[in-house]
Amino acid sequence: MYDPSHLEDQIERIYDEYYRDVYRFLICFTGSRNDAEDLTQEVFIQVLKSLPKFNQQYRLKTWILTIARNVAVDHFRRNKFSLIFKEGFFAALVSKDDNPDQLLETKEQKEVIHRAISKLKPNYRAVLILRGINELSIRETADILNVSEAKVKVDYFRALRKLQETLKFNIEEGIEHAK
Repeated sequence: MYDPSHLEDQIERIYDEYYRDVYRFLICFTGSRNDAEDLTQEVFIQVLKSLPKFNQQYRLKTWILTIARNVAVDHFRRNKFSLIFKEGFFAALVSKDDNPDQLLETKEQKEVIHRAISKLKPNYRAVLILRGINELSIRETADILNVSEAKVKVDYFRALRKLQETLKFNIEEGIEHAK
């Protein structure tokens, strides 16, 4: 994989191929486009620095997403008192084809979901993003998180259950307030 004579071409190819995966993971983890952009750049700087040490027995995508996860967790630790999912991220995802009532309802639903996801423990959030949003396999998720496949299965199940409980509570609370 690593060839010092073609390093610039390799980095450009790696960046082009994996930028979206890294950015999507980081925007889901941080909830901020600005943070995701900054952290994506940080990930690829680390990839550039570490490429000579890359162990080819691993998949490159798994290795890069492991770096992204570590960068995200470090960012979370530095900013653990701020909100993980900031306002505006989900609002940018709203379809332009809906009428105003549908837009408001969709926005409210997304806000409820992002609040519920932001309340998950970081390891549950990471598993949920990798498995549920990025649709990685259990093996790939385990490699990225540096845990066993059984731990991925358990954490994913618990994250979904916790998310379901939180969302059910919010829906029931909303119904109660509507009466």
